[in-house]
Amino acid sequence: MMLRLWILLLIFSVTAQLNADDWPQWRGENRDGVWHEEGIVTEFEDEQLEPVWRMPIGSGYSGPTVADGYVYITDRLVEPKQVERVHCFDAKSGTKIWSHEYDCPYVGVGYQAGPRASVTIDDKRAYVIGTMGDMHCFDATSGTILWKRDLNKDFDIRMPGWGIAASPLIYKDLVILIISGKNNACVVALDKKSGEDEWKALNDRAGYAAPILVEQAGKPVVLCWTGDSVAGLNPKNGKVYWRFPWAPKNMPIGIATPTVSGNRVFFTSFYDGSLMLGLKQDEIGYEKLWQISGFDERNTLALHSIISTPVFEKDHIYGADSYGELRCLDAKDGKRIWEDQTATPKARWSNIHFVKNGDRYFLFNERGELIIAKLSPAGFEEIDRAKLIEPTDAQLSRRGGVCWAHPAFADKHVFARNDKEILCVSLEKD
Repeated sequence: MMLRLWILLLIFSVTAQLNADDWPQWRGENRDGVWHEEGIVTEFEDEQLEPVWRMPIGSGYSGPTVADGYVYITDRLVEPKQVERVHCFDAKSGTKIWSHEYDCPYVGVGYQAGPRASVTIDDKRAYVIGTMGDMHCFDATSGTILWKRDLNKDFDIRMPGWGIAASPLIYKDLVILIISGKNNACVVALDKKSGEDEWKALNDRAGYAAPILVEQAGKPVVLCWTGDSVAGLNPKNGKVYWRFPWAPKNMPIGIATPTVSGNRVFFTSFYDGSLMLGLKQDEIGYEKLWQISGFDERNTLALHSIISTPVFEKDHIYGADSYGELRCLDAKDGKRIWEDQTATPKARWSNIHFVKNGDRYFLFNERGELIIAKLSPAGFEEIDRAKLIEPTDAQLSRRGGVCWAHPAFADKHVFARNDKEILCVSLEKD
């Protein structure tokens, strides 16, 4: 009897692990902010969520990633010297598995709380790019450095005002990066096993948005939103398939990840408003469907997001505007359907992150609150909210601090960080 029970428990444990979602890169497995796990809470038990574990870390804008039972995060210390660090924790217990630090003085970079880009995990390797262009590839389990590059030195980076922010993208044997190097090296690809140069493309300034993979005419295309354009590149060799010039009227400030639905891709910028492109499928090309920009950052039309990546669902777009206004747009023309200010407080650059789970969304706002809600053309329907983590002021020393880093959702848990700690909370339904 005991043997039979032990076998059943083992089968249950293995099945649960096989059905568990990882969050191995920026915005999840497919960079689309979708969390597929079932058996997740429909409402919270308390107004304050109780962590399974919490561990101290330094400051930083980067969100955690989770893969194969490990959690990865980067941070920064300034005393006794300026360093960036990479940490690996056990996802179940929070025990630190390994940590690596390297000297990294910030030069010419504003908002100095720490690294921006999330760690990318692929094939048991951890790919990490820091604010000043320090690139490392680690053995994801042991922390052994497999290779490293000083991309600032190697490509003569025209450093963006907020540093390097786009998380590394893996395509087959390549790691693709947006770094703003001179001599047509805005986008570069390195061999993911050796770190050696493979190709470079575009002479643009860098943006801050992460590159994504799409498909056109049956072929893979890496979509890159830089500081000067939107471009579709051949991920194998960097050939520019098409390029839509989109120079900013003020400064490169595109942060939100391009959002795709079918053959349409949506972009939003704090100063420059919204752009919708159609991705052709009979050939690798594009068409501009519409472009809308308000008069200024307060008098906006469509969507002027700063940090938050919108949600593109069927024929509607949901996102946070320049002062945190939650909006629903008609995807066919960008016209506003509704606006709501209950999800996050009204303030300049007010931020909220959207993660879809089934027919609901988990929204993490800059006050450190986790909200369960439904989004539809009929309006914003809040189901429940609870405090997940406290805001801190290293990322922004205003309004009592903020929580701007994107959380990770994996193994029926949420992993969140501020400038003092990283924590894990169970979202498993009893």
